[in-house]
Amino acid sequence: MPEITIPDDARSISISAGGEVNAYFNDRVEPEQLGQLTLAGFSNEKGLEAIGSNLFIETAASGGAQVVNPGQDGLGTLRQGYLEESSVDAVREITELIKAQRGYELNAKVITAADQMLGATTQVR
Repeated sequence: MPEITIPDDARSISISAGGEVNAYFNDRVEPEQLGQLTLAGFSNEKGLEAIGSNLFIETAASGGAQVVNPGQDGLGTLRQGYLEESSVDAVREITELIKAQRGYELNAKVITAADQMLGATTQVR
C-alpha cells in the first residue's frame, strides 16, 4: 500500500530515501513521480502476529498502525539498491566459538591435574 503502477515504457525506476517513486522515460528529461511509499510503525512490535514469509498482521496486542512517510517519526528511510544482510560474520563467530571451546578444555585439564595432585598429597603420609 499504496498501489503504484509502473508504466511499460519506463526506462528505469528510482526510489528516494523519503519514499518517492519516480519513473524515467526515453522521451522525457524530467522523471515522473508515480507515487509515495509509506512505512507503518506499531507501539508494540512484539505483539504482531507472524503469518510466514516475513509477513505480519496487526493484533490487539500490537496496537494500530501508524502510517507515515519514510524519515518521519523515527521510522527510518529507504535505500534503493541495497540488500539487507545479517550483521553477524559467521566465520568470525565460529572462530571465536572454537577459541572459547579450546580455552574451556584447557581449563578443565588444569583442574583435573590440580585435583590429581591434591589427591596424591593427601595420600602421602
